[in-house]
Amino acid sequence: MNNKDLLNEQVYDIARADEFIGYRAKALLISRRRLVQLLAAGASAATAGLLPLHHKTNKVQAQTPKPSSIVKPTPSEFFVQNGSNLEMRWEALYNRGYLVPTAMFFVRNNNPTPQIDLATWQLKIEGSGVERPKSFTYDEILSMPSVSVIRAIECAGNGRNFFEKTYGKKIEGTPWNLGGIGVAEWTGVPLGEVLKRVGLKRTARDVMPISLDEKKIQRPFSIEKALEEDTLLVYAMNGDVLPIDHGFPMRVLVPGWVGIAHTKWVGSIQVSQTPLFSTYNTKKYVLIGEDYPVPEKLKVQGVMGQILTTQKVKSAFELPWDGQIKAGKHLIRGRSWSGEGKITKVEVSLDNGKTWQTARLREPNIASAWVRWDLEWDVRPGSYGLRARATDSSGNTQPDKIPWNDEGYSYWAVVTHPIKVV
Repeated sequence: MNNKDLLNEQVYDIARADEFIGYRAKALLISRRRLVQLLAAGASAATAGLLPLHHKTNKVQAQTPKPSSIVKPTPSEFFVQNGSNLEMRWEALYNRGYLVPTAMFFVRNNNPTPQIDLATWQLKIEGSGVERPKSFTYDEILSMPSVSVIRAIECAGNGRNFFEKTYGKKIEGTPWNLGGIGVAEWTGVPLGEVLKRVGLKRTARDVMPISLDEKKIQRPFSIEKALEEDTLLVYAMNGDVLPIDHGFPMRVLVPGWVGIAHTKWVGSIQVSQTPLFSTYNTKKYVLIGEDYPVPEKLKVQGVMGQILTTQKVKSAFELPWDGQIKAGKHLIRGRSWSGEGKITKVEVSLDNGKTWQTARLREPNIASAWVRWDLEWDVRPGSYGLRARATDSSGNTQPDKIPWNDEGYSYWAVVTHPIKVV
């Protein structure tokens, strides 16, 4: 296998599952085939200790006072709030530029935002994959060479609401429309730069950041992905200090991978010479359903569904959802994005899919971010259903419908946006 293949999360997970089976079979002095048979059979006594041990976190370095739900202001003109999550209102972007202002950036928290004391915070890098485990202070990381990149971060559940609208079945979880995405300029230190300073071993295989919030969120990725130029330890957002709701003092940016991989409030990073697993890439953030068969290599590891990888191509209108506009001439605007390439074409229907026209794409059009588009519409009073259908440079085009999955992840079909003209 080419190491570049491990930049893809699904390929990476299958490869690591295969490695783990070989590693455990050798340790137990049995064949790989026999081990797979035992695991697949689910024999309790015979397989005791055979399943992968999910990483257990050490005591966190920073003591976190009682958290609050969301720290930043949550004005209703910018957000729809669902518990500790904020969905961006698309109509608020209409008169904005390419980047989402920090004040308007969506918030996805698995639990309330923690309060972290910068005076005691350190980033600990350890594990069998490094020569010299070390803890870095905030100032030490800030003193390293930095880069800035413009990239998107998107919640894995963005669009979940449309599964219910399409299939008429309720899904647990935050009922996102399409506002669980944002594009910002992220500034930080390449993760590879920090790993070099702890003596990264040539045999290092996996990297797993661990958060300082209550759930200790952790999702591993390959060393190949860790060494990508735009995989960063981020400390600034849109030219200012990273806000606490978005991961202060430090978060990880893993471009192209689903939002859960972009660990916020990171306090430690495990670097291992052997495969790493966690709940967040085996039982959570996976596609569960009859249309998503699980490869046997992953099934025997306890993986419950197909691994979520990059987000597919999507589109959204910069209009209020099921809102109103006045009759007459309008410049209709929207944005399209994909985790698998630049957007090459956007088609728009203003009549519920009866006819389509090609929208104008506006620069910039940045891979792993998005593109803005627009078209004129001279409209009379009435009720309308607007649709946008984008195609990316990898040849992915938004379909009319996608298969159901139990957790409502990765909805990328064409969405009908209702609007009333008065």
